[in-house]
Amino acid sequence: MSAQTDDKLEAIRKKIKSFPTSSGLYFMKASADKVLYIGKAKNLRSRVSSYFQQGDDLVVSRGPKIAEMISKVKTVDFMETETEVDAMLAEARLIKDIRPPYNTDLVDDKTFPYLEITTGDSFPGVYITRKPHPRGSRLFGPFAGAKDLRGVLVVLQKIFRFRTCKLNISEDDPKRRFFRPCLLYSIKQCTAPCAARIDRREYKKSIGDLMKFLQSKRSTTLRQLKKQMAEAAEATEYEKAAMLRDRIRLIERLDRRGIPDENVQPEVFAADPTEALVQLQKLLQTPEPVRIIEGIDVANIAGAEAVGSLVKFIDGKPFKSGYRRFKIKTVKGIDDYAMIAEVVRRRYKYALRGEELWPDLVLIDGGLGHLRAAEAAFREMNAPVPKIASIAKREEDIFLQGSSKPLKLSANSPARKLLQYVRDEAHRFAQHYFHILRTKKMLNKKS
Repeated sequence: MSAQTDDKLEAIRKKIKSFPTSSGLYFMKASADKVLYIGKAKNLRSRVSSYFQQGDDLVVSRGPKIAEMISKVKTVDFMETETEVDAMLAEARLIKDIRPPYNTDLVDDKTFPYLEITTGDSFPGVYITRKPHPRGSRLFGPFAGAKDLRGVLVVLQKIFRFRTCKLNISEDDPKRRFFRPCLLYSIKQCTAPCAARIDRREYKKSIGDLMKFLQSKRSTTLRQLKKQMAEAAEATEYEKAAMLRDRIRLIERLDRRGIPDENVQPEVFAADPTEALVQLQKLLQTPEPVRIIEGIDVANIAGAEAVGSLVKFIDGKPFKSGYRRFKIKTVKGIDDYAMIAEVVRRRYKYALRGEELWPDLVLIDGGLGHLRAAEAAFREMNAPVPKIASIAKREEDIFLQGSSKPLKLSANSPARKLLQYVRDEAHRFAQHYFHILRTKKMLNKKS
């Protein structure tokens, strides 16, 4: 081993000593801050230091691939998280975004599951799903593991007796009185709204209690179960005590979840791309199909650590290799329009040189002013102005070139859903980068 390598490893070991002992993510990085590997840890300092132990033969202890990676590492960074679950969700998201060469897991399109309550139904059902309804339901999650979630759903159904079937149940259907309920009613795991064994008001109260339970710390229920377990053990009813112990563990695992608005999975809510692209071509009045869409967003607080993001969709689906991050260089203070213009100039200078393809549509996260800022940037470059649209949050107004009035599309419109998907991806990608920079000034991909 060369003296230069020894010095590098010693510098890394010294840096690791300042790492916290809490949970979080660690980033193995090569030169130019290229991320080679992302991992999660309960104890960051302990986990990362295990890669750099003096005298350790990594080929033997970790395998040749890890040894090869460590030989390329120039520095290591970290990002703390509040919980191990936060670390798990953030790890999966960042690996999908950055695609480090030494991460082989979590690079597919598999998403984390949700617990969905269809509150828009007369008799809401409770389901585990990776594809929630676009509206009319209440989501909890995403959850870190589907297996635990399936187990806890059985426990919750014994307590709150909700339905998990997919029947279309109407309160006004007189035939319900003659319907024969399934086995779950007989074993007291469902109140059988399908057979009119419970009225709508009473059933909705039970669903309300379930949602309160999911939102709370569940301490009262857990205390009762622990008391029952202790009583069963004292009475030498060991099978019952073991059953209660398992039930307690499952309920405690309800906390192994994220929050829908914070742990965003935009791909979960995507529309059918074929139908969306056909509708989008008509709206934009383009002679050719809309195949390549690029979405742009910026993020900053008081102008500090301002960043821009660009995401690329091909045929209505994310093309992760085309994603780009930009650390804003020329704009001081809060000026979203100028930041949008900077991202446009830096991204499309390559297309102007003929080194990259022009997209069929550039989508800006924002309102009419953001769209016009992008248009002005293209004109300043003496570049052909592609089709540009913007979509504003809250009202979900869509602005197109040549009109100052927003285009109103229904919530179920496939084109609107696709534009929302692109916008949400660009927003999430920018926010993720912003928070990382703000925390540790890392993952700085030069563009």
